[in-house]
Amino acid sequence: MACTDVFLTPGEYFVGDAGHRIRTVLGSCISITLWSPPLRVGAMSHCLLPTRGRRAAGAAPGDADARYGDEALELMLRGLGRFDVGPGQCEAKIFGGGDMFPSRRKAGGIAAVGRRNGEAARELLQSHGIPVVSENLFGDGHRQIVFDVGCGDVWVRQLPLERAR
Repeated sequence: MACTDVFLTPGEYFVGDAGHRIRTVLGSCISITLWSPPLRVGAMSHCLLPTRGRRAAGAAPGDADARYGDEALELMLRGLGRFDVGPGQCEAKIFGGGDMFPSRRKAGGIAAVGRRNGEAARELLQSHGIPVVSENLFGDGHRQIVFDVGCGDVWVRQLPLERAR
């Protein structure tokens, strides 16, 4: 069976079956993959921030924005629901949260964005009862991610930042 490659840019997500391979490149952003082993259906996100806080009062479910981890998870679960996959049938993997500015490392500063993203993703999945079976988080530099929905494998290549000479 031929695989269709899907490339996610920041703020996107995708839900598909075994005929898909999903790719992205992450810096401080986070990617969550969800996979249902028996059905070989999965989803992947590329989130910039954990949450935007309160959504506008009366916001419709269609107003969810995949740039934010909590809303991306909502969108992915809704998409998986169309394949009759519930949260309890999924396993998760989390990637990203890299420090893109290690020379500016300060507690609570911009360098901490990746760490906050990763920790929030862990908490979010735990709150939905979705087990995290693997993660590759933090460190310096960016990652290339490839998720093969057919087998559930995720390949990660972390590329450290080039140091100024």
